[in-house]
Amino acid sequence: MTDDNWVVLAASGTPSAPDRPVSWRRIVIQSVVAALVVFAVVASVGTIAARQAAESESVNDALTVTDLLAGAVVTPNLQDALLSDDPAVAAAARQRLDGVMRSGVLVGAVIRTKLWTPEGRIVYSDEPRLVGRTFPLGTDERDVLKDPSTRADVSDLDEPENEYERSEGKLLEVYRPVWTPSGRTLLFETYSRYDVVTERSGQLWQGFAGITISSLLLMLVLQAPLTLALVGRVRRAQRQREVALDRAVAASDEERRRIAATLHDGVVQDLTAGAFAVAAAAGKARATPGGESLAERLDSAAGTVRASVGSMRSLLVDIYPPSLVDAGLAGSLDDLATGLRGRDVTVDLTVVPDRELPSDVEALLFRIAQECLRNTAKHADASHVTVVVTGHVTLEISDDGRGFDPSRPADEGHFGLRLMTDLARDAGASLAVSSAPGAGTNWRLEKPL
Repeated sequence: MTDDNWVVLAASGTPSAPDRPVSWRRIVIQSVVAALVVFAVVASVGTIAARQAAESESVNDALTVTDLLAGAVVTPNLQDALLSDDPAVAAAARQRLDGVMRSGVLVGAVIRTKLWTPEGRIVYSDEPRLVGRTFPLGTDERDVLKDPSTRADVSDLDEPENEYERSEGKLLEVYRPVWTPSGRTLLFETYSRYDVVTERSGQLWQGFAGITISSLLLMLVLQAPLTLALVGRVRRAQRQREVALDRAVAASDEERRRIAATLHDGVVQDLTAGAFAVAAAAGKARATPGGESLAERLDSAAGTVRASVGSMRSLLVDIYPPSLVDAGLAGSLDDLATGLRGRDVTVDLTVVPDRELPSDVEALLFRIAQECLRNTAKHADASHVTVVVTGHVTLEISDDGRGFDPSRPADEGHFGLRLMTDLARDAGASLAVSSAPGAGTNWRLEKPL
């Protein structure tokens, strides 16, 4: 097919797959995969939700603890001397407060405490190097002093006042106002390890994961009978459809067989007998003096009847093709050629298979040849047709008819092109045609085994 005049209608490849029966295993696998996807999504969303809930709960716990410490430990032990301008007095007050802080506040997750004046000076801290230093208070801290409340934030360890906490990792700081006996306001601040949040998140997730996994497993258990019942119903419907299709095909074949038998045993036999009778009458007329004119008319009538018999035999092959199993591929193709020979078309048929062909391949070769010869009989006006089936499963059909333009398959009379193209494509075969107006037509079908 290297000639540029060849037009490929169908390329060889994988044949179209028939409808596969519904597999319950595939349905179960799909259900399990879908459940795993749902589980992954739920787990991801649940992890985020658990962390947020843990963080919120941990912050609330820290707020509550700081309020309790401020009210029960810090405020009762505050002295105005802590703010004294006398360093010795202030140092003594800090020392007394430090003992209380270390025993009552710096426990558990709390690792640092600070007391600030509204001006930003640290008057107490368990870290002595911070005492006496001044840092600007943030907006939130100033707001807490103006509008007394308790707040919490993740500590910004890049701030200079937090330089001694940087080695502790992520911290949660909680701050609120406290008051000395004389009513002077101080800012009380605690720093707690953020590990509490992570631990709390893990605890919440463990509980959440148990509920999630058990719910999904319960869903699968409840869904399995419904899925299997649905698959069974679909498979029964599919089997019923296949049975109905087989019955329809069988009924169609039976009706075609009945019609073909009726035509063959009735009309064809009558026409054949009529042709013999007319031919005999022509012979008698020719033997009678002056009967030459009548004999010629009777010979013409006999030829017309014989042509009608050939057309009827060709129609019988179209209505009910010969059985490939009984007649074989060569015999079936020869029956197809009978119709053309009845039209005074010379048909050369050569079938040289080098192996026993599968039944589906023989059926494909027969149907393509049938359509090609049918088109030849209807449109080609040919006098000679060659049909060759070679051993490596190649069908070649050539005629010396009027030809056509294969680039315009949608034109009237070329519907058969689409039919043959679909047949070849569905079977995974290649089909090509070479033709031109006035140049005859060549067909080539290749079916790889």
